[in-house]
Amino acid sequence: MKEECLICKALLEYLESDIVMECELCHKKENSKTRCINAHYVCNDCHTQGLDSIIGLCMREESKNPIEIIEKIMSMPFCHMHGPEHHVMVGSALLTAYKNAGGDIDLHSTLIEMMNRGKCVPGGVCGFWGACGAGISSGIFISIISKSTPLTNEPFSLSHKMTSKSLGKIGEIGGPRCCKRDSFLSICSAVDFVKEHFGIEMEKAKIECGFTEQNNQCIKNRCPFFKTNNDLSGSWQHKQLGSNN
Repeated sequence: MKEECLICKALLEYLESDIVMECELCHKKENSKTRCINAHYVCNDCHTQGLDSIIGLCMREESKNPIEIIEKIMSMPFCHMHGPEHHVMVGSALLTAYKNAGGDIDLHSTLIEMMNRGKCVPGGVCGFWGACGAGISSGIFISIISKSTPLTNEPFSLSHKMTSKSLGKIGEIGGPRCCKRDSFLSICSAVDFVKEHFGIEMEKAKIECGFTEQNNQCIKNRCPFFKTNNDLSGSWQHKQLGSNN
């Protein structure tokens, strides 16, 4: 069994409705649907401790490939197999690659904004809201670079279209959730979207997932990034994603 609970390593369970839970680490009490099978709960703030180290990595990064960037972030100590940290990581990797590919943004300030917005998206929303946080993160990325607000016209439209495109790809594959798969899908969707609507071409290469052994719910052959699929056919991932890899 792969580790899931940060306290006892047991499997997580998801309740149908909120109950008051107390964080095992900071003892904050709040409503949640997520705990381990031994009733341990860790709040989003404690789960994402160390997340701000993303900013330093991204500021030093020179790559134009957001997949390459997020894989470096995924290797950092704070990042778990699943968790709300991915709601910040997707947009941060995209902002960094966008800047390095010629996008006109102040990277430091936009990374901080991405951090603030992404941390507002709780864990588990993929199943409970019908909107995966990784997909939402790609929409936040577009809202930042387009300067979208509730009162803008085109930026408002583009942000929603981006989120919709990412969520569409995630929905096509189906569940159970995988924060790594859904992050990759959202980033691939965003690379194509930015090229079409902003004229900035970030780099993208074939993705081969290295997290299968860490994921208790890996869907294996149903995933476009599963190693066997990439070995069997170089065009399989292309067909699944509907874009150039």
